[in-house]
Amino acid sequence: MVSPDQVEAMLKAALPDAEVQVQDLTGTRDHYQVVVVSSAFAGKTIVKQHQMVYGALQEAMSSEAIHALSMKTYTPEDWQQVTQAV
Repeated sequence: MVSPDQVEAMLKAALPDAEVQVQDLTGTRDHYQVVVVSSAFAGKTIVKQHQMVYGALQEAMSSEAIHALSMKTYTPEDWQQVTQAV
């Protein structure tokens, strides 16, 4: 198991400029939902963005410390549009 803070730290280590929101979906510290906003996603497909997130969490995922992961990824520009629409 990993804490939400550890998930955030792993993501920020791989994507230093990232804004990260982590939610423990079940309270068991192995099912997470993350929102990651990073300029590193610019020009990349959603699949590539998600691969970058999985890459950052690869060790925790392969050891099954993280059993399930749901994610949304955004560039800062896309995030601004999403948050303004709400």
